[in-house]
Amino acid sequence: MTPVKFYFDPACPFAWAASRWLLSTSERRDIEIGWRQMSLAVLNEGTDLPDQQRHHIEISRKLGRVLAAAHHQAGDNALGPLYTALGYRVHQQHAEVTTTMVADALSESGLDPQLAESLDDPAYDSAVRVAHQESQANLGGSGGSPIICIDGECFFGPVLTAIPSNDEGDELFDALRTLSATSAFAQLQRPHSGPPTLPS
Repeated sequence: MTPVKFYFDPACPFAWAASRWLLSTSERRDIEIGWRQMSLAVLNEGTDLPDQQRHHIEISRKLGRVLAAAHHQAGDNALGPLYTALGYRVHQQHAEVTTTMVADALSESGLDPQLAESLDDPAYDSAVRVAHQESQANLGGSGGSPIICIDGECFFGPVLTAIPSNDEGDELFDALRTLSATSAFAQLQRPHSGPPTLPS
């Protein structure tokens, strides 16, 4: 069994693409995924952002509160199913983030739909911050979404522009596992533009 921690911001389309790749791969490989929360809203505090990105960060803040509330009520095991329910609506249906939408996602995940009220409850901001700080501490520096940890070694990414096929996905996981076991490896990057292409 290969333990993998996956830190995600629920508003990040790149994390969503990577999470669907990892989930698909785990169905064919002996992988145990630990879903963990991080926050682009916390990461970008004090940064002057354009209007469109500020809206994206506000969605991060609101959904981050919901994840924190669900985690408080039901623990780590609540995060994966809730992320799937929210992410499908946000990234593939392009649904507006409303109390009703979030309540439906909570119900689908077997959680209390009343937790949707946490969208606008700053009482959960401190819990979001703690979860985010854990992601950065495990990474060993400042990094965005997603962060993946394989066999206890963490790095930012993978940043995917689409969800790979099964064969490509398996090869990608093997490559990342090799990189995670290479102590001298620090970074590998190539340019990309726009959000990932996702099925509708």
